[in-house]
Amino acid sequence: MAMDKPVEEGKEYEVTIDATGRKGDGIAHLQGFVIIVPGASIGEKVIVKVNSIKQTFCTAEIVKKI
Repeated sequence: MAMDKPVEEGKEYEVTIDATGRKGDGIAHLQGFVIIVPGASIGEKVIVKVNSIKQTFCTAEIVKKI
């Protein structure tokens, strides 16, 4: 059964970075779905644009720091 993903490619979302990945990327969660945000730090609130969606996570770029 496919999991409904709470994000769409090309759309923007406001998220808070709550973890750091193995490569030092910021990680946020939206409805439990992992969003990897290169260049973001824990605690930052950012607006991100989703670039690529995979099965269990997506990658996004920072559009604006809040």
